[in-house]
Amino acid sequence: MALRVHLLDAPLERDEGEYAYTGQLILQGYLPYAKVYNLKMPGIYGAYALIMAIFGQTPTGIHLGLLLVNLATCICLFYLGRRLLDPITGVVAGASFAVLAAGQSVQGVFANAEHFVLLPAVAGILLLLRAGDSRRSLTLFLSGLLFGLALMMKQQGAAFIPFALGYLIYQGRRPQPSRLKPILTNMLVFLAGAVLPWALTCLFFLAAGIFARFWFWTFTYARAYAALVSPAEGWRILIKILGPVAAAAPLLWGLGGWGLLSLLIDPEAQKRSFVLGTLVIFSFLAVIPGLYFRPHYFLLALPAVSLVIGVGVSALGRFLARVSPWAGKIVPVAVILLALLSAIYHQRLFLFRVDPAQASRLAYGFNPFPESPKIARYLKERTAKEDTLAVIGSEPQIYFYAQRRGATGYIYTYPLMEPHPYAVSMQEEMIREIEASRPAYLVFVAISTSWLIQPGSCWLIFDWFKRYSSEFYNCVGVVDIRTYNLTEYYLDKVPPGYRPSASSVYLFKRRPDQGTQAPGKGRQTGNPMGDRLFHPSPVPRN
Repeated sequence: MALRVHLLDAPLERDEGEYAYTGQLILQGYLPYAKVYNLKMPGIYGAYALIMAIFGQTPTGIHLGLLLVNLATCICLFYLGRRLLDPITGVVAGASFAVLAAGQSVQGVFANAEHFVLLPAVAGILLLLRAGDSRRSLTLFLSGLLFGLALMMKQQGAAFIPFALGYLIYQGRRPQPSRLKPILTNMLVFLAGAVLPWALTCLFFLAAGIFARFWFWTFTYARAYAALVSPAEGWRILIKILGPVAAAAPLLWGLGGWGLLSLLIDPEAQKRSFVLGTLVIFSFLAVIPGLYFRPHYFLLALPAVSLVIGVGVSALGRFLARVSPWAGKIVPVAVILLALLSAIYHQRLFLFRVDPAQASRLAYGFNPFPESPKIARYLKERTAKEDTLAVIGSEPQIYFYAQRRGATGYIYTYPLMEPHPYAVSMQEEMIREIEASRPAYLVFVAISTSWLIQPGSCWLIFDWFKRYSSEFYNCVGVVDIRTYNLTEYYLDKVPPGYRPSASSVYLFKRRPDQGTQAPGKGRQTGNPMGDRLFHPSPVPRN
């Protein structure tokens, strides 16, 4: 866990910003999907709200919470590996996960939802194995409950539920293959626990009067979103991302391959080949939905990979012990230490040598994550608590830092650009909400990765913004990301005729005669951008 301490203060990326902003609203008494629209399941918002209630509403507090979640996952993996095979497997699995899950290639030091899927999923697997040994219905129900919580963190958590059902069938049929009733009973008990969190969530939003919006975003739109990438494009993305993921820890992944082979040739490992083999399969299935293969999706496969690495090291020790007891003890330790240290060395620049802002730039390129705190501070100092902001782009972290409510629930503009039937109506709704709220400031993000425009995207939002900002707002600031190490800030002093680069953020203040509630400290400069306001150009989805 020491690998994460250096980067605890890393600026939030946009997914973290979404969870943090929504968690912030929950702490203020607002519900998800009422003020924030997105396809994520509500469990991650509740997890963030809990972390921020304990550790504070800061990036450091959020990442400290993530550190503890990862530590708990490592501990669960230790106990799981020990139960599956032996203590060596558990120790190696926990250590391997700690190193792999902190990697730059999987964006592991950032508090993505996948981390919060893994803790209940791994704990649920541990209880599942205990239930199989003890045959206690309560333990089995609690296992299902944990699998249900994993699903409520993110939809991909559902992939672990069929793994558990397969294990129950396998475990139940071995001693008494002719009796199906106990198997069905165990499956029903498990499913009762797994379904309970989702059922209670549906009832809660139904009682709150926002079930329709919850259902649209988490199921209707989520289904449309998952169908946007073709198999050919998904394969291209997968091939592109697999190289960096494996190159970040080549010896560990090599040990994982040896571990899979050990499931076939090592007598002790063969006893757990069904459990580990199916867990590997379903863990990688969790990465597949939508075929987007974003780097942090691969976090979902790391517990299974870490357990297989542990199996490989344990099997190596048994194999060498036949030749020499000394070699059977020393060589496996040396091999795993070499693999772990090699993975850390490969990522030494990211983990140790750059500051948190530079680490964000290395992981996410020209996205305005390091700039967001300063932008938000400027907005917070010039607005009252009751004022609203409108970020025209996909940067919800700005709302969180500024501690101001959004004028619209559309904290991402990605859905507005996607080729699905709802895109135009989403743009129209976003426009109506902003106009009705009359935000004190507009933040226009002129960065391609904040939009992901595609061929055929509707441009209504851009045409509207040009008219609306010119009629009611003055441009009072430009944040221009010139290079990885140079960002120019022009706040309250935009030079006339200034031409920003292709990665810029514009700040617009509502004119006093247009009814803003803001105290208005900034000097009015007009709109030096005029008709040259940048339109983000199309970029590949990945």
